[in-house]
Parts: sequence; C-alpha cells; structure tokens
Amino acid sequence: MEKVIVEKKGGIIYVKINRPDVLNACDGDTYNAIADAWEELENDPNLRVGIVSGEGRAFCVGTDVKWVKSPEADGFVDRLYPRMLNLTKPVIAAVHGHCNGGGLEQALACDIRVSTEDAHFGSGEVRLGWIPGGYGTQRLPRVIPLGSALELLYTGGRVDAQEAYRIGLVNHVVQADKLMETCEKIAGEIIKSAPLAVQKMKAVVMQGLDMPLTQAVRLEKEYFDWLMRTEDSKEGALAFAEKRAPNWKAK
Repeated sequence: MEKVIVEKKGGIIYVKINRPDVLNACDGDTYNAIADAWEELENDPNLRVGIVSGEGRAFCVGTDVKWVKSPEADGFVDRLYPRMLNLTKPVIAAVHGHCNGGGLEQALACDIRVSTEDAHFGSGEVRLGWIPGGYGTQRLPRVIPLGSALELLYTGGRVDAQEAYRIGLVNHVVQADKLMETCEKIAGEIIKSAPLAVQKMKAVVMQGLDMPLTQAVRLEKEYFDWLMRTEDSKEGALAFAEKRAPNWKAK
C-alpha cells in the first residue's frame, strides 16, 4: 500500500497521507514521499497549488512514535520541513479528525487551512519529553496569538475546530462532505491569478514577516517593479481592458 497517494489534476497536486491504521502517523518513507510531492509542485510549471489531506479518521497525528526511536529516524526532519519552508507556491491543508504534533506542523507549513467540524488540533510533544522539531515553536506563534500558542505548546493540550477558527489557526470550518470542495474552490481562485504574482506575493509576505517594516516595504517595491516588467503584467492589463480571461504564461 502506498503511504502517500499523489494525484495531479487541473494545476493542482493532491497529496494524501495514507496510513489510516496508525491515524496517518508518518515514518521516514512517508515524510520522504510528501517531500517528493512538494518538490514536484515546485518544479513543474503546470502545477500551481497543492492540497494535502489524510486518509481515514485523521489528517495526521504526527511522527510515528515507534519509528522515531529507531536508528533510521536520525535527522528525519531535515528534508520535509525545509522543503515546505522554501516552497514558492501555495499549499492548502484539508484537515479532518486528528491534527496533532507533526501533523499540526505540516498544517502550519501550509498557506491556508480548512477543517471539518470534527477536527481537533494539538502540539503534544511536551508530553513525550520533546519539543516540536518541524518548526512548530516558530510557526504557531506566527499564526495565532502568542498566549494561545504558548498554552498549546506548554500543556500539550488540544483545541477543537471552532476554537481553532476563533484564534485564527484555520481559515474555514466546513461540513465533512464540503472539505475537499472548499479547498478546490480556493485553489481554483488562486489558479485564476497570475502565477508569478502569486509566487512573489508569497515570497514578500513570508520574508517580510521577519524584516523591519522599512526593509519589508523596499522588498515589496522591488518585487512590484519586477512584476511590472513581465509579459503577464501586460497580459493582465490587456485582458482586463478587453473583458476576457487572461492567458498567463508565467513570463
């Protein structure tokens, strides 16, 4: 059985973690397969957006605790999370059921998170004597209020979907049968936008978070000027004037 199912359709790469018997806990093969999929998203110009989900009753409960104690687990975080950190294209997390530990970190590494009403979220590493190793200590306080992040990190507790929505951890909470439909609708709207502009938008937002404002606005101006010289910028203006859909070339 494939531990990760990858499909491509209409500019979207679908990545489904497929270890339902262990609530999609990830071992080395699983992490590597997910990283391979994100490499494909990054390098294939026909792919514009990623959607990651989980099979069965969970999105992902994190790292397989039995596997992580094996010798082969040494350095297991060194590929997937750096790959997701450096992705220039958007990824949407379709979350249902359990989203804990490394599963939460994968969701945090996504740009947009959509959850079902039964989803719950937690960072339970502290209960195992660990801290998060997939950038959870850094991403979580950048997504939700600091106090809420610290409470989750210190206690290893969990929040349900409505609380996750209230604190800004997820963008939308939907019924289970609307989860993928909602993610695909968001992806479809992203695909309507100019691909280079989306990539530069992600870059300037993410890089700007770690810069003083004066430096961040200079970066914005640099990317703005660069995009204004692209073929897509001219095509976007022409298509608007002619009241038609633009033909993006990513040039």
